[in-house]
Amino acid sequence: MKIGIGIGPLPRDKRDLKGNIEWAVDAESDGFDSLWISHGLAIDSLQLVALAGEQTSKIELITGVIPVYSRSPLLMAQQALTANEAADGRLSLGLGVAHPESTAVLWNATYDRPAKYMREYLGALIPLLEDRAVDWAGEMIITSASMGFKSPPTPSVLLAAMAPLMLKLAGEQTDGTILWMCGRKTVETHIALRINRAAEAAGRRAPRVCVALPICVTDEPEAARESVAATLGGYGRLVNYRAALDIEGAAGPEDVAIVGNEDEVEAQLRDFASAGATDFFASFTTTGRGDTESPLRTRALLKRLIGAF
Repeated sequence: MKIGIGIGPLPRDKRDLKGNIEWAVDAESDGFDSLWISHGLAIDSLQLVALAGEQTSKIELITGVIPVYSRSPLLMAQQALTANEAADGRLSLGLGVAHPESTAVLWNATYDRPAKYMREYLGALIPLLEDRAVDWAGEMIITSASMGFKSPPTPSVLLAAMAPLMLKLAGEQTDGTILWMCGRKTVETHIALRINRAAEAAGRRAPRVCVALPICVTDEPEAARESVAATLGGYGRLVNYRAALDIEGAAGPEDVAIVGNEDEVEAQLRDFASAGATDFFASFTTTGRGDTESPLRTRALLKRLIGAF
């Protein structure tokens, strides 16, 4: 299982573009396999890939994840190919359908049949990424275009997939799935089982199962879980994550966070590797209360575990 880290935790005065690029450079210097760049409403993740890609040379740069309702397949392809050229082919394009709670408000889009929308989106996007041209006329998406790119390699595509139809689609058409708030049981009995079956049936190579979770190496595990509940508890109220937490039997994000001392956290990570995870992306969390020690302990342990699985 490869080990990657997410952007942060950055001091408040470093949460700008320069600070994010410095974090990417440091992640590569520390030997991490990948950098997971979350996509919110601040710095655009593909622009950050392009800029960080010019300052690094080896680390994989993964968008985790870009909502497809936020841009057309043509615009996504243009931006992804540009970023991938800047990063010398190290971009993995993580995509998702976001959430019914936010889609209409943020992008004036209808969260209608998201699996069908994603299938059509990929039907238009993948030819653009691979062949630089597409002529797609679906029920929900129509795109006919030929782009002038010559040199950029085709980026890998990962799909945020937790529901059965999305997992089937991820296995059939992409290189794997990128997950958030999915516990070990869910990965083994629901995610890995379904996506591997779909990829095998489609004649594709074994897909990646990329697990991202809050993680904290600490001697105060209860305080860390309370901190996760306070800062990330809202994810448990979003319908897509709620479904994954229900499979796990978890009340909230605090129950799937990876928390404990060095030995306990290592054991939990090994459990995920055994469950079928191919990649782990660390989202650093703390015990709160001005805790500066646990991020250092967490990073030190993760560095030691690179290449150990």
